[in-house]
Amino acid sequence: MNRSAAFYDAVISPLGWRRHGNGNGAIGYGISRPTLLITERANACTDGALVCLAAPGIAAVKAAWEAGCETGGKSVSAPGETTGHGSGAYSAYLRDPDGQEIEITVGTD
Repeated sequence: MNRSAAFYDAVISPLGWRRHGNGNGAIGYGISRPTLLITERANACTDGALVCLAAPGIAAVKAAWEAGCETGGKSVSAPGETTGHGSGAYSAYLRDPDGQEIEITVGTD
């Protein structure tokens, strides 16, 4: 949990989110209340899962991706324009230290 907390603290901060709680094997993140929970679980599935986090702007996408790469995440795709989710998206992809894939994105239209 400590490794995950350090990673998500770094990634979430540029998005304007914060940590709301840490207890009972879970960490909650969100803006005014927890909307994303990180839990301690043995044998969690990492194949096919994707968590998408909305960013307030392009600078936040870049900052969150860089912070994630600096705190144990692995880059899947550097920040840039994407077309896979419709027109006008700017996204970055990385895997957290446990192998979960994260997309950080903002619409640009």
